Amino acid sequence: MPIRAIILGAAAGGGLPQWNCGCPNCTLARAGTIPSLTQSSVAVSLDGSSWALLNASPDLRQQFARAPQLAPTDLRTSPLRSVLVTNGDIDHVAGLLTLREKQPFDLFATAEIQAALSGNPMMAAVDAALVPRRTVSLEMPFELLPGLTARLFPVPGKVPLYLEGAEVRTDLEGEQTVGVELSAGGTRILYIPGCARVTPKLAERIEGAEMVFFDGTLWQDDEMIRAGLGQKTGQRMGHISMSGPDGSIAQLGGLGIGTRVFVHMNNTNPVLRPDSAERAEAEGAGWIIAQDGMELTA
Repeated sequence: MPIRAIILGAAAGGGLPQWNCGCPNCTLARAGTIPSLTQSSVAVSLDGSSWALLNASPDLRQQFARAPQLAPTDLRTSPLRSVLVTNGDIDHVAGLLTLREKQPFDLFATAEIQAALSGNPMMAAVDAALVPRRTVSLEMPFELLPGLTARLFPVPGKVPLYLEGAEVRTDLEGEQTVGVELSAGGTRILYIPGCARVTPKLAERIEGAEMVFFDGTLWQDDEMIRAGLGQKTGQRMGHISMSGPDGSIAQLGGLGIGTRVFVHMNNTNPVLRPDSAERAEAEGAGWIIAQDGMELTA
């Protein structure tokens, strides 16, 4: 049975347009010249009736309203069966508060991410009696949906911004930032919305996958500095760039991936403009630039 994936939100934190940003992309999105995007989240299913959510975006209510596949099937009855979060970043967990209306589902995460969630008293609004916290160890296979096996694996990254201390490491490999490998009937899909660099071990895991959703935050490392929108590089934020010899396009180019999709794109990224040279370069290398509502099957 094929694995279906709906890109509910293709943007990084803040979305497109970001509420307080007047950069060229946000201005174009407000004018309707380029598509607006909500914040990062993907829904997956095998049968089209039961769905799992990969990350819970702050824009989740809007995303569900736009996805007829996720509409209620009866009074207070949803096809949502489980939610899996890949890190504790606000753009990946804030949507859990939207899911607080006494709806049962399983909440999967590593112990470190579960601890970050439980440390926030607001998350108690998501009733643990109805939403059991399923703590998952790295590399331990588990059933995300009936017939759909998931496995979490570490990718280089950092702790969420609200947990940063005086010293920030962006190359941590542990439970704080993970990728997801989904498998069913011999088909493998990988979801990696946050990644600081492609290590040999990560490249080995990705090789030959039928579909990969990968971190597309920035086109180049100093993009936000060049745009006058901040002082942090992509590396400082824990994100690999798309371009350059060490970028994801080059690093993943020879790995025999079937369908490759950039997700979690920052509002400054020039690939969000359909007529940009950067968009042409990414698509020429075989990449799909994700859009909200896009459905793909592997």
